[in-house]
Amino acid sequence: MRSPIHKEGFKFAGGFFALGFLTSYLNKWIGRLFYVLSAFSLYFFRDPERKIPSGEGLILSPADGRVIDIDTVDHAPFIDGPAKRVTIFLSLFDVHINRSPIKGKIAYRQYVPGKFMCAFEPKASTDNEQNAVGIEGSDGYRVLVKQIAGLVARRIVCWKNPGDETEIGERFGLIRFGSRTEIFMPLDAKIDVKIGQKVSGASTIIARR
Repeated sequence: MRSPIHKEGFKFAGGFFALGFLTSYLNKWIGRLFYVLSAFSLYFFRDPERKIPSGEGLILSPADGRVIDIDTVDHAPFIDGPAKRVTIFLSLFDVHINRSPIKGKIAYRQYVPGKFMCAFEPKASTDNEQNAVGIEGSDGYRVLVKQIAGLVARRIVCWKNPGDETEIGERFGLIRFGSRTEIFMPLDAKIDVKIGQKVSGASTIIARR
């Protein structure tokens, strides 16, 4: 049975708990602060199961958060041309597990080091540290997901590599502590969300093809 907390959370929670235990003898308030951080780590790294919608041609949300922009870009890597883009901002209180929007094969992956500006800033899309994952369906349909670090996020994790298969809604990575996720789709994708809408990874239909 899968744990409702990702293993990364136990590392942080254990470390903060140990600090709380050690410092509580010197200052009970500092000790309590570390205990609170320990509990928050378990909350932040929660990894709930999701009911994945059924149907043909669905493109699911790759992350939890709020849609802050829907636009078109002149060129998206991997898609190799103009594309529709949906941008999702993840606050500290959102689930930070990333999930595959379609079923297919990981056909592209590129990590780019960068800055750590606030994730809701438009320049974060190009200037911040990021990891791009391209997924190609059996019919050749391509979707690109960008994991983008934010002001507090300092590590992007991706455990899928080119050549790996992925199911729709399958977990492929996470971003620590506040971030941004973008999904790029071909121009014929019919967007199913609105700016300001809250979305859930693997549950909300982002678009249809």
